Amino acid sequence: MPRALPPHTVFAERLLAVLSGERPVHWMLGHTLGEAYEQLVRLAPETPLRSLGPRPVLRRCSVQAHPAQGAVEAFATVATGARVRAMAFRLERGADHRWRCAAVELDGLGATAAHRT
Repeated sequence: MPRALPPHTVFAERLLAVLSGERPVHWMLGHTLGEAYEQLVRLAPETPLRSLGPRPVLRRCSVQAHPAQGAVEAFATVATGARVRAMAFRLERGADHRWRCAAVELDGLGATAAHRT
């Protein structure tokens, strides 16, 4: 049986699909909290990942866990041809035990949501 991917990797792929234009922003409706969806609405149309070149691919995704807060902060590197970009996001686990994206940044763009502490 194939091993399940960790939540941060699954979300990195989902965010990449939206930011590259492969999927519409509303695909993330049930997977975001508060300002994160609005960040995606603002970022997706203007992102440099929407190019006519090769499809961006996830190279690496690392995570820093905050178990007491029920949150993880992730950092991913995304390759678009020879160019490498940075993507960061925060996941929070709800009372229903589902992970949702609470904030997203691409190359430093989109950092308007305050992180919960």
